[in-house]
Amino acid sequence: MAKATTGAEIEPGLNLDKHKKSALKRFFMQIDIQLMVLPALALIFIFSYIPMYGILIAFQDYKLKAGFNLFSNEWVGLKHFIDFFNSPEFVPVMRNTIIISFMKFIFGFPAPIVLALMLNEVRKMAFKRVIQTVTYLPHFLSWVVIGSMVTSLLSVDNGSINMLLEKLRIIDEPINFMSLAEYFWSILVATNVWKEIGFASIVYLAAIAGIDPHLYEAASIDGASRFKQMTLITLPCIMPVVIIFMILAIGNLLNAGFEDILILASNPALREVSDSLDVYVVRVGIDNYRYSYATAIGLFKAVVSVTLLTFANFIARKTGNSLW
Repeated sequence: MAKATTGAEIEPGLNLDKHKKSALKRFFMQIDIQLMVLPALALIFIFSYIPMYGILIAFQDYKLKAGFNLFSNEWVGLKHFIDFFNSPEFVPVMRNTIIISFMKFIFGFPAPIVLALMLNEVRKMAFKRVIQTVTYLPHFLSWVVIGSMVTSLLSVDNGSINMLLEKLRIIDEPINFMSLAEYFWSILVATNVWKEIGFASIVYLAAIAGIDPHLYEAASIDGASRFKQMTLITLPCIMPVVIIFMILAIGNLLNAGFEDILILASNPALREVSDSLDVYVVRVGIDNYRYSYATAIGLFKAVVSVTLLTFANFIARKTGNSLW
C-alpha cells in the first residue's frame, strides 16, 4: 500500500525553495548595492587570491629565470621549512617576534579603548576635538618621520629626554637609548602606541555613540556615578566590538611589525632584539635572493596566524560574539 504524503513531510522542501526564492529576490532588489561591492571583490581577488599561486615557490628551488612558469623549477618538498627550523637564528627570531607582538597586544590593544572611554566623558567639545586631533595626527605621519622624531628626542646630543633626565638629576650623563638593546622593545612599543592610539579609538567612539542615551539617563536617576555608568553601561555595550577586534589582534600576533622595526633598529647592535619574522625575511630571504626560503617563512607565519585566528574565534563564540 502506498504511504500517504502528509503536509509535514513536504514542508521542509517547500521552506527551502521559498528561502532560496526570497534570497534571490532580495539580491535583485538590492542589485545597485550588490554592484557597488563588485570593485572591492575584484580588488581582493586580484591582489589576495591570484598571488596565492606563488605559494608553490615555498616547495621549490625557485630561479628568477623561471618567471611565472613556476612548474619549471625543481621541487624540494619541505626543505626550506626544515632549513628555517634548524637555523641558529630561528629561536631568537621567534623570541623577538613573540615578545614584540605580545607587548604590542598587551599595551596597544587596550590603549584606544581607554582613550575612547576618557574622551566620551569629556563635556567641553572644543577641548575634546583638540585632544582627538592631537591623538589622530601621528597615524597620518610616515614611519620615517616618526622614527626621525623619536631618534631626535632620544639623541645623546641635545636630546630632549636626556636633557630632562639630567635636569631632574636622574642620570649623570646622557644615555644612548637607540644603541642599547635593553631599551629597544620599550621604545618600539611606546612609539607604536603613541602613533596608533588616536586612530584606533575611532571605532570605539563610534560604538559608544550608538549607545541608547536613555540608559545613561536611567542610571543617573538611580544615582549611578559617571564611573559606574562607564563600567556598567558603556563597556558592556561596546564589548562585541572589543571582542571582534581582539580576535583580529590575536590572529596578527606574529605580525610584530616591519617598517617601525626597520627604522628604529637601524643600528646593527640591536639586531639580536629587533629581528622579527618580517625583518628576517627581507634581510635573509629577499636581500640574499633566497626567494623560496622567504616564501616558506611567510607561509609558516600565515598558517600559524590562521590557526590563532580560528582558535580565538572559537573561544569568542562562547561569549556569543565571533567573526563566523
